[in-house]
Amino acid sequence: MLDPISKEVAAVLLQIKAIKLNAQTPFTWTSGMRSPIYCDNRTVLAFTEARQKIKDLLIQKAKIFSPFDAIAGVATAGIAWGAYIADDLELPFCYVRSKPKEHGMQNLIEGQLLPNSTVLVIEDLISTGKSSIEASTHLQEHGHQIAGVLSIFHYGFEETNQAFLNNNLKLESLCEFSSILEQALLTNYISQEDFNYLRSWNLNPKLWSQNFINHN
Repeated sequence: MLDPISKEVAAVLLQIKAIKLNAQTPFTWTSGMRSPIYCDNRTVLAFTEARQKIKDLLIQKAKIFSPFDAIAGVATAGIAWGAYIADDLELPFCYVRSKPKEHGMQNLIEGQLLPNSTVLVIEDLISTGKSSIEASTHLQEHGHQIAGVLSIFHYGFEETNQAFLNNNLKLESLCEFSSILEQALLTNYISQEDFNYLRSWNLNPKLWSQNFINHN
């Protein structure tokens, strides 16, 4: 049975077509991995009702990490959501770049936090977890504590979950891949064949990607 919040978020993402499927010509992620599914949470920002719903649910979920006294968005997709949450909770906000600017102050962290702040890191989507783990590490190197990482969507890869455990980082997401699959099947967004195909990819995405490349 689907978690109510996860089901609600899955329904929103499917309704506004933030979820893209293409089994014949898979998407290529930044890492180079091929995937038959792509979740574009930036789409949510264009829909006022969906945006408000996701924002409210993120704020509700953030309470799991209490206490914390600052919010950090992971550049670039986590910036808007982090700012929304910080504004609502009346907390300081910053965002963390993947690398320092090449001009100006060459900052890695943009914004001012009090020394030794306890920071909740916001990301829109977790795939490998590399960006949010690196952002958390940068904040720790600047003397801050990490309450955890909160995202809208998580692909649920076992390797990713292990990476967060290895870095002693708590991870929570509004919605996981399994919820998207189940909701998509229930609403006829995908067929049973699609469901099985996508689930096989999710169980071992690297192997699936390599097999696709080898056969095309």
